[in-house]
Amino acid sequence: MKVLMLHGPNLNLLGTREPGVYGNLTLDEINQRVFEFGREMDAEVRFLQSNHEGELIDALHDARKWSDGVIINPGGFTHTSVALRDAISAIGIPVVEVHLSNVYAREEFRHRSMISAVCRGKISGFGWRSYILGLQALIGILKDQTA
Repeated sequence: MKVLMLHGPNLNLLGTREPGVYGNLTLDEINQRVFEFGREMDAEVRFLQSNHEGELIDALHDARKWSDGVIINPGGFTHTSVALRDAISAIGIPVVEVHLSNVYAREEFRHRSMISAVCRGKISGFGWRSYILGLQALIGILKDQTA
């Protein structure tokens, strides 16, 4: 099982950016935890972080050639990117949306996701564990597809 984990803008600043909201772990530390969990679940997880919308879209397009599914934290693009939504819709593999913070306990503009409707599900509010829960959910979806 092969999974792409995409991290959107500003997530490269984790560990120092608003730790009260996003936690103290760096992106590398989160990726390492997800990688290890994936290995335990017989899933190969590849990671990409970008502050550029087009690079995230290109990664989604490429993922349909090699990946069984995608976990994405689109960061601020969650609320603004029709192009990212269209790319998720176009690739034909399951995508799970994740967020570190509880977006519904924050500013109202964060309550609306442009991409949720084209994702298989959404997990938010569990800090770094949102990624683990997202991977767990995606693995379950993929196993159900092959059963």
